[in-house]
This record gives sequence, C-alpha cells and structure tokens, in this order.
Amino acid sequence: MEKALAAAESAWHDHGDVPVGAVVLDPNGSFIATGVNERELRHDPTAHAEVVAIRKAAEKLDNWRLDGCTLVVTLEPCAMCAGAIMQSRFSRLVFGAWDEKAGAVGSVVDLIRDPRALTKVEVISGVLAERSSALLKEFFAQSR
Repeated sequence: MEKALAAAESAWHDHGDVPVGAVVLDPNGSFIATGVNERELRHDPTAHAEVVAIRKAAEKLDNWRLDGCTLVVTLEPCAMCAGAIMQSRFSRLVFGAWDEKAGAVGSVVDLIRDPRALTKVEVISGVLAERSSALLKEFFAQSR
C-alpha cells in the first residue's frame, strides 16, 4: 500500500489528477506494475488507476489473465474498475479508503463479492485507510 500511496501522490502533483494509486503484485508478492489516475492527463474517462495498472501488468506478463495476482489500490474501486478486476481474474484485491459515493466493493454496491459473480476475488479492505482518505480530502479541499 505504501507504493500505491506514493503513486497516488504523483498523480496529483505531476498532472493534477485525483490522487488514487494502484499496484499489481504477482502470486509471489513481487511488484509487477503501478498505475495512477490519468483521466486529466489522457482525457480518458477510463484511465482510472486500477485500469492503468491492470493494462501494464497484462502487457508485462503478456497475458490478460492475472490469476494469482493481487491488486492494491488506495481507494475502493468503482463499478468499472470492479468489473475490470473480475475480468482480469485477480485472486485478491486490497484497498484503503472506502468510497461512499461510487464504491462497488461494499459501499454503494458489492459487485466483486456478489454470489453471482463469475470470478471469486478475496477482498481485504481498510489498509492504511486513514492515509488514503486524508490524501483525497486534502486534494479536494485544495481543488475547491
């Protein structure tokens, strides 16, 4: 989560995006890829940190199936990202802060743990949640 938080800060300071960071770990826990929000940078509504990290990991592994891998992200994924996580076949999702407005892993809906979901993903929530949340609050306070 420390790497994801550092990435989140770079999204904000480098190109003014909402500070969300994500990292992908292989089945042995080794770092594969990182992603940050790049919506402002790329003018792309799908360039969320999770999607950016997933694309980089799939390219690095030369495989869209990320079985056994873990995605670590500073903010609870939205519906789009939750779908991408399941489609990528991640084994585990770790996230920090809850997203009470758009979260799709328990806050608003829970797509990943829905019993009808095709893929079963272990979810670990609340890791360094206070730090993740504080970073987002600081960003939005300065943006207003």
